[in-house]
Amino acid sequence: MNKAAAFNEMTAMKQVLDSMETSVKLRSQARAERRAEEAERAKQDFKKKLMLSANSKLQLDAAASGVKGSQDAVQRDQLMIMMMAGF
Repeated sequence: MNKAAAFNEMTAMKQVLDSMETSVKLRSQARAERRAEEAERAKQDFKKKLMLSANSKLQLDAAASGVKGSQDAVQRDQLMIMMMAGF
């Protein structure tokens, strides 16, 4: 094998290796981008669930406050009736 043929063969091998390296880098970058997108979706889903949870808590607190207010009103009315009746 002469020097020119050996040089051409080495150049071809280098091109193949460069191509393989580029391919690996691109696949790695694509995986990283997919993971970032999945993480962003998971973050958004979590935020949505957190907001729904907070909204549910507010609704429960409001309902509990309403029940408490009703109980207080009933006790107040009963106390007024007892005071008017002279107990």
